[in-house]
Amino acid sequence: MSDFAAWIGREARAKDRLDEGLATRWLATFDLPHPHPAIMPQGIHFALCTPDAPTAKLGEDGHPARDDSSDSFLPPLPMPRRMWASSKIAFHAPIAIGAVIERVSQVASVSEKEGGSGRLAFVDVEHTTKANGTIAVIETQTLVYRDAAATDAPLSPPPLGDGTFDPLEWDSHRTLTPDPRLLFRYSALTFNTHRIHYDAPYAQAIERYRGLVVHGPLTASLLLQLAASELGENRLRTFQFRGLSPAIADEPLHLVMRKGDGGYELAAFAPDGRQVTAASATV
Repeated sequence: MSDFAAWIGREARAKDRLDEGLATRWLATFDLPHPHPAIMPQGIHFALCTPDAPTAKLGEDGHPARDDSSDSFLPPLPMPRRMWASSKIAFHAPIAIGAVIERVSQVASVSEKEGGSGRLAFVDVEHTTKANGTIAVIETQTLVYRDAAATDAPLSPPPLGDGTFDPLEWDSHRTLTPDPRLLFRYSALTFNTHRIHYDAPYAQAIERYRGLVVHGPLTASLLLQLAASELGENRLRTFQFRGLSPAIADEPLHLVMRKGDGGYELAAFAPDGRQVTAASATV
């Protein structure tokens, strides 16, 4: 990999407003009632200050194209496949409907390593989101880039096995089946044009997924809503999640939570017991 040290410290700034329309669409997507007072649930920041690259400047996968110009926020890593690997989030203040939003994003690190499936490159991006001038959310997001999949590579994840998920070891359990309508709405809310979430032929033939892939932050949003249903809205101080395996549309997703030492453990599992997401939170 080339030396991308010049990208470390590079910043991008964006402004937005959490208007009534966006709030209503977010709540409708998740079948949530309108809050009173008008404070939005945690996770709404995923839909604020979203990427706004012109359509002509999108790459084949739908993400903004990257190059070596000063206008390219992310480095032009040669690996074409991009995934949202994990996030560490600190909630500092709730975000009200009508708030004026400012976000500063900074490339914190760029690194590379060899994995079992080939080269991997990691980019950490720190996002600081302010609402009406007050810091509301600080998030460190880790992106991972991988080499192109071989045209005959096995589809990922493997077909569902004979196992089952047992929720008895968890304090809270909810089952939900993310279907293509939910994925489409979430892509629209977050202005995410990554084709693995809506273009099944591309997802299968090019990136070698078994079907449409459920967004990592969508699963995280569902886990945040599970926590809110058990603990109350806007109670979390920190939340971190990590993708372990792709969740596929139209397959049930088991969302669980239990109290642990110093906080809460959360997770998402496929019907056969394969773990999709690992997460933790403090209040």
